Amino acid sequence: MIDDRRENRPGRVGQVKEVTSLANPIIKDIKNLTQKKGREETGTFMAEGLKLVIDALELGWTIRTLVYAKNAKGKSLVEQVATKTVASGGLVLEVTEKILSSITRRDNPQMVVGIFDQKWTPLKDIQPDNGQTYIALDRVRDPGNLGTIIRTADAAGASGVILVGDCTDPFSLETVRATMGSVFAIPVAHATVDEFLSWKKSAGVSVVATHLAGSVDYRTIDYKKKPTVLLMGNEQGGLPPELAGKADQLARIPQQGRADSLNLAVATAVMLFEARRHVLELAPVK
Repeated sequence: MIDDRRENRPGRVGQVKEVTSLANPIIKDIKNLTQKKGREETGTFMAEGLKLVIDALELGWTIRTLVYAKNAKGKSLVEQVATKTVASGGLVLEVTEKILSSITRRDNPQMVVGIFDQKWTPLKDIQPDNGQTYIALDRVRDPGNLGTIIRTADAAGASGVILVGDCTDPFSLETVRATMGSVFAIPVAHATVDEFLSWKKSAGVSVVATHLAGSVDYRTIDYKKKPTVLLMGNEQGGLPPELAGKADQLARIPQQGRADSLNLAVATAVMLFEARRHVLELAPVK
């Protein structure tokens, strides 16, 4: 949440304000959300684009601040979102395109930006059922990869994403952009390696890990007996022995040509849609 306790800070509940200066303290607070420290201190994050903001509101996310360009004023959907923001006690800012560019670090920014409360799903609350698939990512470092994986998990009908160890922030500006809004639809949890392995024992899941030493073709794995967690390794180093050794199966994706590995997001997509194919075979034909 944007901090209003500073001296001479204007009130923000249910307000609409016009802002023309980059020196405005509220704008400075919003710009701080491009830094991890700013997001951690406030528990909020930034999402660009009218569609993303509308999707978030429809999915029940709490919007703290809506920022829109002056040239968007009067547009029906923007006005509707602004009304909802004010009604929920949020702040609406009408700003110049220069300010939007500064906030989003883009020359041609989206005309709408929303500031939302972060949502994390506690790992202990995840109790998978048969037919469900989760993605677990070990130390994923690239925001684009993480955002693409969250988007793909949404498209493939996965039930959630578990970040293991020191991962990039799913609520960073770059990651949220890459999710194309799926960050609002997919539950995200975080755990240490020990927490993840402890949860694995109690959750009754089958952990399928991709590994260069995998002996099982990913297409022959039975995804039907238990809920499945697809465990994917770090972009550079792959899975460490402490995780690979605890997997129920080590899978490989057969490849031809000179390439000996796939991009993390691509490999995850291959695994997700193969798991989905198996699960769909269980569904009754309508």
